[in-house]
Amino acid sequence: MQTQLKITHLSKFYDKRVRVLNDINLEVKEREFLVLVGPSGCGKSTLLRTIAGLEEVSEGEIFIAGRNVTELQPRDRDIAMVFQDYALYPHMTVKENLAFGLRMRGTPAQKIDEEIERAAKILKIESYLDRKPSQLSGGQRQRVAIGRAIVRRASLFLFDEPLSNLDAKLRSQTRIELADLHQKIGATSVYVTHDQVEAMTLADRIVVLNGGDIQQMGAPLELYNRPANKFVASFIGSPTINFFEGKLDVTGDQAIFHCGNSHIDFTGAPHPAQTGSYTLGLRPEAIKVLAKSGREAEGKLDLEVDVLLREPHGHEVHMVASYAGQQVVIRSANPKRLAVMNEAKRGDRLRCTLDREALHWFAADEEGRRIDV
Repeated sequence: MQTQLKITHLSKFYDKRVRVLNDINLEVKEREFLVLVGPSGCGKSTLLRTIAGLEEVSEGEIFIAGRNVTELQPRDRDIAMVFQDYALYPHMTVKENLAFGLRMRGTPAQKIDEEIERAAKILKIESYLDRKPSQLSGGQRQRVAIGRAIVRRASLFLFDEPLSNLDAKLRSQTRIELADLHQKIGATSVYVTHDQVEAMTLADRIVVLNGGDIQQMGAPLELYNRPANKFVASFIGSPTINFFEGKLDVTGDQAIFHCGNSHIDFTGAPHPAQTGSYTLGLRPEAIKVLAKSGREAEGKLDLEVDVLLREPHGHEVHMVASYAGQQVVIRSANPKRLAVMNEAKRGDRLRCTLDREALHWFAADEEGRRIDV
């Protein structure tokens, strides 16, 4: 499969001093859905805007469909962009909004009608064509904005946080529609969001940015299961991962992790080979409350937690508890474990075991790189 977007050694400065992108290198294959994620100010929107030509590149080059577009104007890059605020013309009907870009490019009227009909059918907006944006809901307006990109048949689709203005229910529904749309039209897409749930559900690959640097890129489950560092581990996953700072003592076959006044025995479990300070990462589902009977009552007693708060979600429960002087989040959808968690009250002590195949060890320094064990 050919490369549709290639970025080489791209950096961006403001006022020649403030660096917001640091030597970015990445490739996006044809028909791939790439998602850029990271906290506010990490550089993801700036990167998207440099691809679009809305921001000048300080260093490096950008290639779209094999063509160097670094110095080209946005209109000459063969891209289609969907903005956060829809960017629809309020005085035009939906049909006129869809047709505008094609008309400006001198596309024949019959071809414009064909493209509008195709996009309207894909997005199920046929009944809105004669309405104006003010007569549409937020979700309907977003569909029209996406439709305006579809009619372009561009080499590259760029999405700048397109769902952030929608309420939670509509955002979830539109996310499903976007995934379905990608399957139907197979467009190469670069999508920016701060919402890691969107990233996990939509992406073929995710690029995690922080401070203008790429922290890690890979398939969603690769980032979830093997985060490159503490930042990626904390950003990918909801509820967020639990971190415990401590010292691991390794003596022969024995390994004991000391965390505050508590300790966990990792003898016989994966662990770093050398004694030293580490950060232990535990996903909320990796901490399993021991039930009163059955298979869920089995397992080594690894830690005891004091209940602070229960958050029932119907199909699962999130519990906030205290361990070694800090808060810890536990998640379970197992019926027998749920029964114990649902009965628990604030201040109760629960016995827990750990999923020893789901441990994450990180260096106890600022970089927090992953330690493979």
